[in-house]
Amino acid sequence: MRSGRAAGLALGVMLDAVFADPRRGHPVALFGRAASWFEGRVYGDARANGVGYVAVCVGVAAGAGLVAERARSPLARTVSTAAATWAVLGATTLAREGACMASALEAGDLGAARERLPHLCGRDPSGLKAPELARATVESLAENTSDAVVAPLFWGVVAGVPGLLAYRVINTLDAMVGHRSPRYERFGWAAARLDDVANYVPARLTGLITVLAAPDRRRALAVLARDGHRHPSPNAGRCEAAFAGALDVTLGGANVYAGRVEHRPAMGDGPPPGVGDIRRAVRLTRAVSMVAAGAAVLAAWGMARRRVTSAG
Repeated sequence: MRSGRAAGLALGVMLDAVFADPRRGHPVALFGRAASWFEGRVYGDARANGVGYVAVCVGVAAGAGLVAERARSPLARTVSTAAATWAVLGATTLAREGACMASALEAGDLGAARERLPHLCGRDPSGLKAPELARATVESLAENTSDAVVAPLFWGVVAGVPGLLAYRVINTLDAMVGHRSPRYERFGWAAARLDDVANYVPARLTGLITVLAAPDRRRALAVLARDGHRHPSPNAGRCEAAFAGALDVTLGGANVYAGRVEHRPAMGDGPPPGVGDIRRAVRLTRAVSMVAAGAAVLAAWGMARRRVTSAG
């Protein structure tokens, strides 16, 4: 079953590096439209409705992945793994979005930066100045390095194509309905909790890989250990604290989401991130992504080798 998994993951990473995410017709965007249609049929202001909604969406994705994974041909399994990896991975696009934000803010174009921010996170950018936009970008790069890179690779190693597809569906549903609002407080509960579970290990792996990639590993590890648990999210704080220590900045503060203000604790010991720190954060994201991709391929290869050895 694991034959071709390592090669498929490696090929998928290369496809992401070359082609990134298409502007139109991306598989995740197509799923999002289908999920929105399905939500309109099953929505109800109750947790039970949300549980059923998530179960069907994730079950369909995992089932489709299982069918692909059971192909008899090793080449077919490799190709399906590569296609799924490319579809769910966002390393190249994430780094490009961060670089676009840096370019806009370096040029003093707040309008362009505000327009670009929703590509990275769900904060309301309308009233943000350059320092707040810089902090939002660095924090989003930190969290999305886990969500868009480390987590899908982790689940690809653990569960192959079903893991890749199921994880991306879980993460997408959390973004769609997992936030707190009058409409989704109860309906989105299952999506939010399942996303927390799916990202528990990957977020901590992201923190540790960030420490390894940091210029000052001791400082990054100290901030991760001290501040990683302070964030209200059980996972995002691990990533943001590690980035704060690696970049020697302080993250956290007031964030506005659709008119709702949420306060985040301070993480780190340095100054607040400035415009010049965005490109440093982009480089760190790329470094963590490269390490995660290499580790995933090696782990999948090692698992396949052990399987062959035990069978022989």
